[in-house]
Amino acid sequence: MVAPARRPFHLASDDEIKAGKVADVYFTRTVEILRKRGISTRVKAEVRTKSLPADWGWGVLAGLEEVARLLEGIPIDVIAMDEGMLFRPFEPVLALDGIYTEWAEYETAILGLLCQASGIATKAARCKKAAGERLVISFGARRMHPAIAPMIERNAFIGGCDGVAVTKSAELIEEDPMGTIPHALVLIMGDTVEAVRAFHEIVDKKIRRVALIDTLQDEKFEALRVAEALGKDLFAVRLDTPSSRRGDLFRILEEVRWELDLRGHGHVKLIVSGGIDESEILRLNPLADAYGVGTSIANAPVLNFALDIIEIDGRPTAKRGKESGAKQVYRCRTCFRSRVVPAAKHLERCDCGGAYEALLKPLIQKGRCVRDLPPPRTIRESVIEQLARVELNASQPSGTRKDY
Repeated sequence: MVAPARRPFHLASDDEIKAGKVADVYFTRTVEILRKRGISTRVKAEVRTKSLPADWGWGVLAGLEEVARLLEGIPIDVIAMDEGMLFRPFEPVLALDGIYTEWAEYETAILGLLCQASGIATKAARCKKAAGERLVISFGARRMHPAIAPMIERNAFIGGCDGVAVTKSAELIEEDPMGTIPHALVLIMGDTVEAVRAFHEIVDKKIRRVALIDTLQDEKFEALRVAEALGKDLFAVRLDTPSSRRGDLFRILEEVRWELDLRGHGHVKLIVSGGIDESEILRLNPLADAYGVGTSIANAPVLNFALDIIEIDGRPTAKRGKESGAKQVYRCRTCFRSRVVPAAKHLERCDCGGAYEALLKPLIQKGRCVRDLPPPRTIRESVIEQLARVELNASQPSGTRKDY
């Protein structure tokens, strides 16, 4: 027997994922047993998380477009929150309804698509929330397998990042990639100013001139040299100072800012990258104008969504520790509090007087996607609007209420 040719990269193809080949084996065996016994049970199940990492009080739902594409053509019904919706623990974000053997082998892929994408989007949202009006650019594609770089940066963008660095990722979100010069160009040219001048002379003028100033010399003196060389054409300097040379980065920024302003270069902005996360952003906000965030977003904790059966052939049923029965999540448009209620219960007004909105809406009906899937920029705009309603390190007062 001749072994199949090895593919160059260790990845499942689109067709393999769509065919349900990326499944935990016990689902495959369960389907085999049920079909041989002639059991075609109709099952409802929901996806939710009981907790979030560290002090996160909310998450950002992402990966929903891929889930919709995965489940198209399968004879099931799916309701879900909108992609980009902020959610809290215990709030179902998606629910499926159909003959169990038709969709059981997709559970692994559904959770994988939602867990990683939502973790990335949430971490990006936390960084953007911390940065406020300052730019946050995704720099983390190099920390992960290149095949998933577009997925990483798409979800970083919808979570709130203002731009991405990888060209293929930028194509996916229909934005221009962001980035200027690497350390490599400075080293090859032998001088920071020479590298910046070459960039200025050759690269399209619509690209902002940003000088990387930590490669060879002290950041303060390199900042002054490039500012004097480019004058008003210099948009910003970027400090990617390695930890072994960093000391107190806040004081380095303070010194660079002082010297630039003293010499009439107040227009030059300060961009910081290298080991940045939301806590570092909060510390550096008084001086930094923008951030390049890499590993902390690309390697964000996955969110621990679980998919649990809640109803079998119309009967409320759930395993221990889970509430049975179909549910709906309502959120007040005024106070932003949520309530999880039985699906048959309809809510109109919150205790605060605001109107409730039902968050779980049809996504797939009888295998057909029935919802318009918005482009990344539209999702991002919705996330930014919602971020104004929540605190960075805590859920809103009362969080989510469950009605019994």
